[in-house]
Amino acid sequence: MQENSQFNKNTDGKNTPNRGPKFNIYWIFGIIMLVLVGMTMFSNNFSSTVDTHSFLDFQNNYLSKGNVEKITIVNNEVAEAKLVGTTPADASNPMSQLNSGRELLYSFRIGSVEQFNKDLEAAYTTNPSLKRVPIMYESRGSYMRELSGILLPVIILVAMSFMAMRKLGGGVNGGGGGGIFNIGKSKAQLFEKGTKVNITFNDVAGLDEAKVEIMEIVDFLKNPKKYTALGGKIPKGALLVGPPGTGKTLLAKAVAGEAQVPFFSMSGSDFVEMFVGVGASRVRDLFKQAREKAPCIVFIDEIDAIGRARGKNMMMSNDERENTLNQMLVEMDGFSGESGIIVLAATNRPDVLDAALLRPGRFDRQISIDIPDVKGREKIFEVHLAPIKKSKNLDIHKLALQTPGFAGADIANVCNEAALIAARNGKNEVDMQDFNDAIDRIIGGLEKKNKIISPEEKKVIAYHEAGHAVSGWYLEHAHPLVKVTIVPRGDAALGYAQYLPKEKYLTLREELEDQICMALGGRAIEEIMFKKVSTGALSDLQSVTRIAYAMVSVYGMNDKIGNISFYDPNNENSFQKPYSEETGKLIDSEVRLLIDHSYSRVKQLLTERLEDVKLIAEELLKKEVLFKDDLESLIGKRPYGDDSGDLLSYAAEAAADLPKGPATEPDTAV
Repeated sequence: MQENSQFNKNTDGKNTPNRGPKFNIYWIFGIIMLVLVGMTMFSNNFSSTVDTHSFLDFQNNYLSKGNVEKITIVNNEVAEAKLVGTTPADASNPMSQLNSGRELLYSFRIGSVEQFNKDLEAAYTTNPSLKRVPIMYESRGSYMRELSGILLPVIILVAMSFMAMRKLGGGVNGGGGGGIFNIGKSKAQLFEKGTKVNITFNDVAGLDEAKVEIMEIVDFLKNPKKYTALGGKIPKGALLVGPPGTGKTLLAKAVAGEAQVPFFSMSGSDFVEMFVGVGASRVRDLFKQAREKAPCIVFIDEIDAIGRARGKNMMMSNDERENTLNQMLVEMDGFSGESGIIVLAATNRPDVLDAALLRPGRFDRQISIDIPDVKGREKIFEVHLAPIKKSKNLDIHKLALQTPGFAGADIANVCNEAALIAARNGKNEVDMQDFNDAIDRIIGGLEKKNKIISPEEKKVIAYHEAGHAVSGWYLEHAHPLVKVTIVPRGDAALGYAQYLPKEKYLTLREELEDQICMALGGRAIEEIMFKKVSTGALSDLQSVTRIAYAMVSVYGMNDKIGNISFYDPNNENSFQKPYSEETGKLIDSEVRLLIDHSYSRVKQLLTERLEDVKLIAEELLKKEVLFKDDLESLIGKRPYGDDSGDLLSYAAEAAADLPKGPATEPDTAV
C-alpha cells in the first residue's frame, strides 16, 4: 500500500500524524547555497591578513634607506614591496615572510593608486638621491570565491526549474506520478489487502438492499469459483445512483474496509487536466495498475465529471473529456471476465451519463440509493448517536418521525449540531431539546432574536401565517399541521407554517391542488384583511408556479392539454422546446387558470373562516409559536383526520419548535 508520508500507524491501527521531520529535496539546494555563500563571504582573502601600516612608515623605514627592490600594487588595494639589504628582524610586518625567508615582503594598504603615486612622487622630490623603484600591477583573488561565483547562479536556476516542474506536475511524491514528466500517471489512491480502514458495513445503516448488492460483488472477488462453477460471470461494474448525502461514497468506503482485495479510489475530476490527452492517459494507467493488482476494485466517485453524454450539445462539446470517456469505455469492455476487476462508480446525475457507459458489459448493475424512510432514518440515527453521550429519555423513533426527507448526511449533521448545542449550554448529555434546536438551526437557520420588526409588519406576518394554518386545517388533502411560528430565522425567513407530509410515492391531482391553495393562503388573507399584498409570499408563489406547471406540462393533469408530458430528461438542456409556440401559450393560459381558480377557492374558504384566522393571528402575536393542540383549543379539531401518528401529539408537548425539512416553506420578504 502507498501510505501517506504524513501519517504513521500507531499501536491501535489508526492513522496518526507523523510529527517527525520529513526529508525534502529542497534541503539539498538550501545546504549547497549556504555553503557557496559561506565560501564567498569567508574565503581566505589575502588582503584580510595585511597589517594596517601607513605609507609614511614604509617611506621612513625602507624606501629612504634604499632597501626596496620593487613595488607591486595588488587589486588596487595593497602595496607589496620587495625588500633587499635588510633582515626579517628589520621588517615590521613579520606575516609577510614568504619562501622560507629567502624573500622578504612588506605589505600595507593604500587608499587609492592615484594617492599612492602622489605620495611616492613627493618622496622622490623631497630626497632626489633616492633611486626610483619600478612599480607593477597585479590582480589576485580567492579560487573558492571565483568558483562559488560561477556555481551559485547555476544552482539557483536549477532549483527554480525544479520547483516550477514540481508545481506543474503535482509534486514529486504527490498524485500524478511525480512532476511534469509523469503528469499522465493515475492519481488513484490504493488500499492494499490487509489495510486497516475504519469504516465497515456496520457503519452503513438504512441501505439494506444496496448493501446486499455490494456485499455480493465483494463475495464475487473473494470466492469466484462459487459463481463460475455454475457458468456465471463476475459483473464488470456497478453504478451507485442516488441523491446527494444518501451514502454512496460511504458505501464505497465500507467496501474498501470489508473487501480483502486491493481497492483503487479516484474522483472523476482527477482525470481532467489542462493538457490534451492527459485524461485518457490516466485512464490507461489506472487500469494498467488494476490489472497488476487483480483481483481488485476500482472506485470512481462523481463519474459524471467525465461520463456525460457525447455530442448532444455541439456548442458546449469538450473533446478532451470525450476522449477520456472513450478510453474509459474501451478499458471497461476490453478485459475479460477472468481479469477480476470490478468498477464501482457513484453519481447523483445518472440522466446525464452516456448510454454506452450504462449498457450491460460495462456497468451491469445500477444500485439505487434513495432517501431513507422512517425505519432507515431510525437506523441511521442509531449509528450516529453511538459516540454521543445522549440522555436516557431520548426517543430515536420520534427523531426519525420528525425528519422526513433527511438523507444520511443530514442526520449526521443534526446529531453533531445537537451535541454542539448541548456543550454550548453546559450540559453533560444531549437530550431531546437539543435535537429540536438542532433541527431548527439546520432547516430554518439561526434564530434572529434581535431582528427589529415593526408592530405593523409583525401583524401582517402573523395573519399571513394564520392564513396558511387555517387553509391547511380545512382542506381535505392538506398535510397535517405541526406548528406555525412568526419567529424570524435565517436571512429572509420571517415565519413559516410547518406540516408533516405522509411518506408516499404517488400524489393525486386533488392533493396537488390543495397544496397550491394552502400555499396561496398567506397572500389571500393579506388581501382580505389589509386590502393590499406584500412581498412576503415570494417562496409561496415560487412553489405554486412550480407545482402548477408540473401538473399541466409534466403530469398530464389538464383537460385541454391532455395526457401529454413534455418533460424529457435526455433533452433537459436543449434550447428547443418539445412543443409548438401555440401549445406553449396554451400551457401558460392553463397554468394561470389553475392558479386563479385555486386563489379564488382559498379566498372563499378564508372569508368563511375569518374569525378563526383572527383568533390564531392574535394568539401568534402573543406566543409567537403555536402547535397543533393550540389550534385545536382555539378553533376545534380538524374536520379531516390525519395519520401523523405519535409526532403530532409529541409536538404539542415539546418545549421547543420542531421544524421539518422538505415540508417547511418559510415566507420570505424581498
